[in-house]
Amino acid sequence: MAHSIRNVLTCAMGALLGAALTLASAQAQTPLRVGKAVPEAFSFVPLDIGMRKGFFKSRGLDVESIAFAGDAKMQQAAAAGGVDLMLGSGPGLGFIAKGSPVKGVAAMAGPPLLLAIVVRPDGPKTVADLKDKKISVSTPGSLTYFLVSETARRQGWGPKGIDIKPMGAMPGQIAAMKRGDIDGAIMDIGNALQLVKLGEGRILVRFTDIKDFHIHVIFGTDKIIAEKPAAVKAFLEGWFETIRFMRNNKAETVKIAAEVTDKDEEITAQVYDELMPMFSDTGKFDDKALSLLSRSLVELEILKTETDMTKLFTEAMLPK
Repeated sequence: MAHSIRNVLTCAMGALLGAALTLASAQAQTPLRVGKAVPEAFSFVPLDIGMRKGFFKSRGLDVESIAFAGDAKMQQAAAAGGVDLMLGSGPGLGFIAKGSPVKGVAAMAGPPLLLAIVVRPDGPKTVADLKDKKISVSTPGSLTYFLVSETARRQGWGPKGIDIKPMGAMPGQIAAMKRGDIDGAIMDIGNALQLVKLGEGRILVRFTDIKDFHIHVIFGTDKIIAEKPAAVKAFLEGWFETIRFMRNNKAETVKIAAEVTDKDEEITAQVYDELMPMFSDTGKFDDKALSLLSRSLVELEILKTETDMTKLFTEAMLPK
């Protein structure tokens, strides 16, 4: 009888200890809300892969992914305290100069290989035909807005030489293009290739000639940087481990990315080959890219005067 009681007590104590350890482990996980500027772009797939492979969890982070319909809406959420970190655009640094309570914490990707201007099959034939045409973007001040404006500026028409239509999420933009409400849309290359495959669109403009650029930046709110810098650093360590994994594991990356972006694996494999070169392995900001952004933000009337870009980001939490 005594032996049985001892066994019961031992089992009970073991169960309690296991529960306590599980609770302690759960409590040790730092919650982190991470925003994506848009839900379907391959650029932001590293967040999903890092979550699935446990690269963030192994560093004590409980990451929640939140998708938005463009940079502007995500920046609004940051100002309202709705997110901690954001995967956004390089031109999004302009929001900081205008008072957004965030800072860039890593240069996530360089040349704007992600995006393309797509038109209907019977639409404009050349870039020169885009003057005064209606091209949709996600939101004002977003990366997509910047690149369409930059296209007009490079053609000598000024930043308003193309009629830019902010229309929110991509499904609505594609539907509007099919109806003929707009002449085209700027979109990620995955959606572009999908429309081409279906015979519903034609790629008119790529941005491969823009070399010194930061298409994407990881942002942190002033609050999370001040209160939990170790969590930000842990996230960045997990992020760059994810990029290394993606470079070395194409098949698994493509499989996960196809699920996240809702594209077939054939198209996703093409996107992988096109876009992996743009990802940074270090997160360090480039002076030439920052100079281009500073000048362009003024030319596109996002800012009135050029600003000291070094005040808009910090490299203090990058992995050494």
